[in-house]
Amino acid sequence: MSEPRTALVTGGSRGIGAATVLALAERGFNVVVNYLSRAQEARQLARQAEAQGVRALAIQADVSDYQAVGRMTEQILAELGGLQVLVNNAGFTQHARLEALLPADWERMLAVTLSGAFYCAQEAAAAMKRAGWGRIVNLSSLRALTGSDHGAHYAAAKAGLIGLTRALALELAPEITVNAVAPGYTLTEMNRQVFAQQGQQICAQIPLGRFAQPEEIAALIAYLCSEQAGYLTGQTISANGGIYLG
Repeated sequence: MSEPRTALVTGGSRGIGAATVLALAERGFNVVVNYLSRAQEARQLARQAEAQGVRALAIQADVSDYQAVGRMTEQILAELGGLQVLVNNAGFTQHARLEALLPADWERMLAVTLSGAFYCAQEAAAAMKRAGWGRIVNLSSLRALTGSDHGAHYAAAKAGLIGLTRALALELAPEITVNAVAPGYTLTEMNRQVFAQQGQQICAQIPLGRFAQPEEIAALIAYLCSEQAGYLTGQTISANGGIYLG
């Protein structure tokens, strides 16, 4: 790359998002850490990224807010001059059976996970087309492939990302590739409580016998953002330790 390319990671202040920010910075990308409420963590992460010799910004924006996504994109273009990589990582988990789910739970899950990815992709794709090159990676989930008996809204939103990935891959080719990563059980703060209660039982079902580290998922995402991944598009790669082989 003659000039450093810029990557936006939504929900980038912790977990897989934070690991992805650092992985991309190590590979020479300028990085933008999008966050909703964790300002201190996002700014500290941006400083860590800058230690790799790249530029880094921490930008607060609710990705479920279309106007906020537009303002974030304008700031990125004004301060860093371009946007060539988007990692749609923003999301949250909520365990609830069907009878306990409220309409507001369903709507918020879809708004953040699926609508947020669409809004960001729409804004980013316009900048990528101008650059003649782009990479979009959507963070789906093992639950999009297997379903869930305690989070229908989560499984549905993450499955929707796979459909969005395939549609955008067809529409945005050949300049822009669009892929999805569907992680299995990963050692993140979001999963800490579940693992504390059921960790041994879950690990016993995983052929590799352990949970993923965020850095392992981030390495896969970083590859999909690279020049070397230029012939991969429309794919969903499930890094799940062998627990699901479908």
